[in-house]
Amino acid sequence: MTTRDAAFPLGAAVTLAELEGDVHPLLARLRASEPVSWVPVLDGWLVTRRDLCIEVMRDPVSFTVDDPRFSTAQVVGPSMLSLDGDEHRRHRDPFAAAFRRPEVLSRFGAAVDAEARRLVADLAPAGHAEVRRDLAGPLAVAVVALALELGDTEPHTVLGWYDRIVAAVDRVSAGGEVDAAAREAFGALGSHVTGSLDRGEGILTGATATLSRDEVVSNAAVMMFGGIETSEGMTTSLFWHLLSNPSALEAVLADRTLVTNAIDESLRLEPAAGRVDRYATKDIDLGGARIRHGDLVIVSLTAANRDPSFFADPDRFDVHRADARAHLAFAQGPHACVGVHLARLETKAALEAALDGWPGLRLEPEASAPTGIVFRKPRRLPVRWNA
Repeated sequence: MTTRDAAFPLGAAVTLAELEGDVHPLLARLRASEPVSWVPVLDGWLVTRRDLCIEVMRDPVSFTVDDPRFSTAQVVGPSMLSLDGDEHRRHRDPFAAAFRRPEVLSRFGAAVDAEARRLVADLAPAGHAEVRRDLAGPLAVAVVALALELGDTEPHTVLGWYDRIVAAVDRVSAGGEVDAAAREAFGALGSHVTGSLDRGEGILTGATATLSRDEVVSNAAVMMFGGIETSEGMTTSLFWHLLSNPSALEAVLADRTLVTNAIDESLRLEPAAGRVDRYATKDIDLGGARIRHGDLVIVSLTAANRDPSFFADPDRFDVHRADARAHLAFAQGPHACVGVHLARLETKAALEAALDGWPGLRLEPEASAPTGIVFRKPRRLPVRWNA
């Protein structure tokens, strides 16, 4: 046992299995006793207290993403996800402006609603579906294709690129290399993005005012990754929370204005991306822990969102919760999610279409709760309704 392990016995005992499953009791213990804990199985510091999580995310000078170990950058190149300072702003600003709420509603609102209702209507006669694979996933892919102006690219093609790029990111993060399949997928995405740039239309074309074409492609890959993975999880977890809490579902059915708050409350309980990673740029004290230059610092959004010092009765799903929107699911600071309004629009469209088109909607007994170390969501969510 190392000196660090001895100083943080709770963190030293953490297993990957605990982090994968119902992680909330473990995070509660860490937050109460070791709010910044050395966790050997993660080879990094795990931050679980809300105020300390915010401190790390808002301080890119002391805690940066710009590190050669950042796996996504090794696969798709530098992007807004893996840069800080002026370079980060140069990459991020064109997309942040394009994805402001008014622009999202005017550009995507009708199309996203129509696609959600088409998917629900196509499934309606069957009387059953698996929410993640039949609704949340296909809708996420369609919205990404729309946002990235991929034209008539088939959804299964976009999903194929995504699968290969994500697999490469996972492999690199575990010490492996980028394989030929991932390079081919990234190249195919680049060709389609370049095609939209040649047509001279849309969000990506506007970004060329400050970014090279290669930089636009790298950021498009990041948006594809985030837009599919986290939006699918966000929508699936919302269905899980509502359908496993009958009184909450009844409240939303009786008052559709509660949908927006239900989305935030679901995000609070299970953020689709459960953590964000940073690297210490210097030796620094945080929450009583002495972090060394270069150490990995993992901000647990999952833990921060259930901090009892901020949220009353934090483990309860409450669609009436007044401060539900104070969650950190979209992160904070310079790396707060640029696609927040599009993600909200998408999840809202999926739920409202299902509530309208699938009467008597209910969970099947084999439905599973959210799991995952980094990206948390129900892996299978079969549902049934009165066809």
